[in-house]
Amino acid sequence: MGAFHAYDIRGVYNVDFDREIVYKVGYFLPELLQTDKVLVGRDCRQSSDEIHDWLLKGLTDAGADVYDIGLSTTPMVYFGTANYGFKASVQITASHNPAEYNGMKVSRENALPVGLDNGLGQIKEWIDAGRPCLPVQNRGVVKAMDIHADYLRFLNGFKEDYSGLEIAMDLSNGMAVLYAKEIFGNAPSYIFDEMDGRFPNHEPNPLIPKNVKALQELVLKRKADVGVIYDGDADRVMFVDENGRFISPDLMIAVLGHYFLEKKGEKGIVLQDIRSSKAVGEYLVPMGAEMHTWKVGRAFAARKLRELDGVYGGELAGHYYFRDFFYSDSGLLASILILDVLADMKKKGVSLSRLIAGIEKYRNSGEINFRLEDKKGAMDAVRDHFMAQEKHTAYMDFDGYRVEFPQWWFNIRPSNTEPYLRFICEASSEELLKEKVSEVRDILVSRFGAQ
Repeated sequence: MGAFHAYDIRGVYNVDFDREIVYKVGYFLPELLQTDKVLVGRDCRQSSDEIHDWLLKGLTDAGADVYDIGLSTTPMVYFGTANYGFKASVQITASHNPAEYNGMKVSRENALPVGLDNGLGQIKEWIDAGRPCLPVQNRGVVKAMDIHADYLRFLNGFKEDYSGLEIAMDLSNGMAVLYAKEIFGNAPSYIFDEMDGRFPNHEPNPLIPKNVKALQELVLKRKADVGVIYDGDADRVMFVDENGRFISPDLMIAVLGHYFLEKKGEKGIVLQDIRSSKAVGEYLVPMGAEMHTWKVGRAFAARKLRELDGVYGGELAGHYYFRDFFYSDSGLLASILILDVLADMKKKGVSLSRLIAGIEKYRNSGEINFRLEDKKGAMDAVRDHFMAQEKHTAYMDFDGYRVEFPQWWFNIRPSNTEPYLRFICEASSEELLKEKVSEVRDILVSRFGAQ
């Protein structure tokens, strides 16, 4: 049962969960979400077909009709859920994880995420308690549903003229393959553009530097203006500038301001996660943004953006959420909008590297992982150490701690999906950044045995 996490159900298939668990999730889901109609999609992983079969068996045994959209990106399932009024949906995917992983992302009405705290925990309790799964007399039926054209039409509604841009794209052998060429045409230079759930070229996680190397080389070879890379299920997207430099995804929240706040005049709330650079807000507030900081992860971000009726939001992990997309995240939509901005910028003679240079003001450590047992004690020790030294200018105590000081800030938080304490720090100079990271490392290693 180690596959139940804060945001979804995910793990190594047949190790962390198996078809019996999948069946039970399917069986209990209609009761949990009070519906007899469930939308289901799946990614291209080798285990997805088996999971699909057992999920559908559980759903139909419980009396629910399944609307099966087949191979899909995760945002395509969000679109289907909200656009056609489903009260429940499941995407079979392990997102950016390696090929041996798989899982299920569950959504309720309006594509709102179902996490451990608002539904998945209840299903886990029912499974742990051994509640019986007896097939009902009027079993549900499976109906094939094709929403590809509707979703493509929706995405293309945001697309502008990219003819002046030289684009390089890494589709990661994942679900972006379903749409990328239909949206962007044959002009971009593509790599790893065949769907293959073994992910033979690199793991579908663009946050790991080695996975972006081929795209960086392609950008330089083609003299491209921008490189674009999607994760396995296409709910995340990341970018490389014309010099082959990877851009921290939180900075692209600022870039999106040129589309929503400047071009469209949609002033209002912009959501960022607790790890986001201070530079993002400093760039967007003069454009008319009201910045709101919240917890990491779709299970929290999508609900919060809807609650606030925010214009859009983003995360350090490369998720971008849009009011125009049912407050949900879409890697393809984010790339369409960012390429819109970059095409406009190129007409003004502004390159992507120059645009980012105008945003990025600080030195950033990136997220550093420490493996240790006493996460809460370690977090408290780091917080107390620095707050005793210096007067803070801001303090947040959700999703770990974020403490800001005049020349630097840090966030320390426990991972929701892995056995790590995650630390990120940003400072006005490289020297100050190194000093603070070193202090934290000393505390965690010497007092808590961190690895």
